[in-house]
Amino acid sequence: MQKISIAASLFFIILTTLMACHSPAKDQQQSEEVIPVKTMSLIQDTINSSFRVAGQFTTDDETNLAFKNGGIVQRIYVKEGDAISKGQLLATINLTEINAMAEQANQAYQKAKRDYERASNLYRDSVATLEQMQNAKTALEVARQQYTSAGFNQTYSEIRADKSGYVLRRFANEGQVVGPGTPILQINGAASGKWILKAGLSDYQWAQVKLGDRATVTTDVAPGKTLNAQVIKKSEGVDPLSGTFMVQLQVSDVPAGMLASGLFGKAQLFPAQSIHAWAIPYDALLDGDASDAYVFVTDDNQTARKVKVQVSRVENGQVMVSAGLEGAKALIISGSAYLNEGSRIRIDSAGGKR
Repeated sequence: MQKISIAASLFFIILTTLMACHSPAKDQQQSEEVIPVKTMSLIQDTINSSFRVAGQFTTDDETNLAFKNGGIVQRIYVKEGDAISKGQLLATINLTEINAMAEQANQAYQKAKRDYERASNLYRDSVATLEQMQNAKTALEVARQQYTSAGFNQTYSEIRADKSGYVLRRFANEGQVVGPGTPILQINGAASGKWILKAGLSDYQWAQVKLGDRATVTTDVAPGKTLNAQVIKKSEGVDPLSGTFMVQLQVSDVPAGMLASGLFGKAQLFPAQSIHAWAIPYDALLDGDASDAYVFVTDDNQTARKVKVQVSRVENGQVMVSAGLEGAKALIISGSAYLNEGSRIRIDSAGGKR
């Protein structure tokens, strides 16, 4: 029994000694594991950004034409897509009612004129009073204005083109009864070549664009043709339908007949405003969430440090980081998946340099 007790005690001592010798060594070996990584140096650049947008062509002078007075549409001389010239007669309204009203106004004016002449003669003969003569004069002026108004209505009983361009839409047909101001035709001044591309921007793009910024425009109807453009207007509020901010690009040197209102076009905008950012590989990002992400950096080429960065945009396979890399010496671009905060690293000799 004593021999068994001594043997058991000896076994316990040996086991304790082995655990004391080997367990810490193993933990130390694991904690000191060195992970090979690749890095790149970090240099903040001034970047002149550009981006692409899409929109529709239009002109800055699209106009809805209507009759001043309601009535029956007598003739419409054009159809959608027709080219028109300034002063061309486009539509007329039935003049029966308007002419009758004009004639009534003319007769009332003539009567008022005779009444005033009669009252003036009687006043000179001391038969009529001053008040009667003044009332006749007032009636004459009222009749004169009504006659002028009737003549004005006759003048605007037809629609003429106020510019050379094209008919975009036709809202009414001959014989249709329309009210005052009801749109009959929509025209533009495309013949003058003043084309505009209206496009939607994100909030970040809107902040970068300024009036006068340069752009180039292309369209599928003219493959290989690039048009120069300039930002002439940017909205100060979001479009409730598209959820974007609208920008207008004035397109220059458009060949006659090349474009039509409503065609789609693509634009490359070149904002004059530059940004300061770091351009890093997309693979270096970890745990991205909207504009926030994480990367590993190293300051001594021996340990890794995890930092939060602000991503402004992704372009051509690179990520533009606007904040978070201040003071960092190098960015870890390979091996990040095996790293933790404070991990020991070894710089691979094939590491990239910027």
